[in-house]
Amino acid sequence: MRDAYHEELDSIGEGLVEMARLVGSAIGRATTAMLDADLKLAETVIAADQKVDDLQHELEARAIALLARQQPVATDLRIVVTSLRMSADLERSGDLAQHVAKLARLRFPERAVPHDLHATILEMGQLAQRLMAKAAEVIITKDVDLAMQLEQDDDEMDLLHRTLFQHLLDDKWQHGIETAVDVTLLGRYYERYADHAVAVAKRVVYLVTGEHADDVQAAGATPAPTSGDEGA
Repeated sequence: MRDAYHEELDSIGEGLVEMARLVGSAIGRATTAMLDADLKLAETVIAADQKVDDLQHELEARAIALLARQQPVATDLRIVVTSLRMSADLERSGDLAQHVAKLARLRFPERAVPHDLHATILEMGQLAQRLMAKAAEVIITKDVDLAMQLEQDDDEMDLLHRTLFQHLLDDKWQHGIETAVDVTLLGRYYERYADHAVAVAKRVVYLVTGEHADDVQAAGATPAPTSGDEGA
């Protein structure tokens, strides 16, 4: 009975990893669709988001069932509750990738991104994908040090986001208001996507240590994982 219980806990973690991999692929493909004005690819990203939603609903149902049947405490309870919150971050990441794809579809056959900003948007898309891949690795390995690195990696996304605004505010901007709005939205989508990847990693820190990531960082050292398996 307890083996089945822990297998169910493990399956929740596996579901989170699958969600992270799906939304990581989605942001990469959405970026390509945006920059190449690839309508077919954009449509596949939009349609594929339903699988992410379905996975979240399935994970939530399993987690709630575990709470009801097993009444976990200590570490196990933290795993279940934190997993629910991570699934929400991952689902929202999928929505943001879908927003990028929908903008590509809206502007087809034109490109929403002017040529002089292609490199910046491409870099933002690639960085977003790397951040989510690292978040997936953190879920698998429970590596607190790696999780803490994501916030530093996110500084690069913030810098790229500021770069976009510098272009928009430049007196040489000649692409019109509609394109300015599109670029502003895109920048926000990538910036928020990165924030969700960081949030997932921070939740793993809490899962492992029982302390919030900001407190761990302020302490200047990684505390040992907590043990408390009273409900196991």
